[in-house]
Amino acid sequence: MGLDFTHTDAHWAYSSFNRFRRALALHEGIDLDRMSGFKPLSAGPDHPSLPWSSVATPLKPLLNHSDCDGDLTPAECRTVAPRLREVIDFLWPEATSTFQENPEAAIHRSNGLLLAEGMEAAAEADQPLEFC
Repeated sequence: MGLDFTHTDAHWAYSSFNRFRRALALHEGIDLDRMSGFKPLSAGPDHPSLPWSSVATPLKPLLNHSDCDGDLTPAECRTVAPRLREVIDFLWPEATSTFQENPEAAIHRSNGLLLAEGMEAAAEADQPLEFC
């Protein structure tokens, strides 16, 4: 059980994908707990949320997306994939001792690059990348 996509073999447990997206968002200066559609479990009904229209990152379609269904359009894939690769290379460099200290970092790098490849394949085929 977990999250899969069309056009790629990338696979995450839902909890791990959540941590992956949170790391991407934090790198882009976004606190997902403050964004519309996200809030910490401890937050009350009056928890303030920011609109996604206030965010200007190419990763926005990936960050503001259901983690269990839906799709990214070919145009969104073309926009997200290059920035996704850049952030992955910054957060989880290829040769790093972090992978031994934090094995999930290796998963994020490997799956993140597979996801970027899948986005590129979907865009090239002019098909959506589906979350399944």
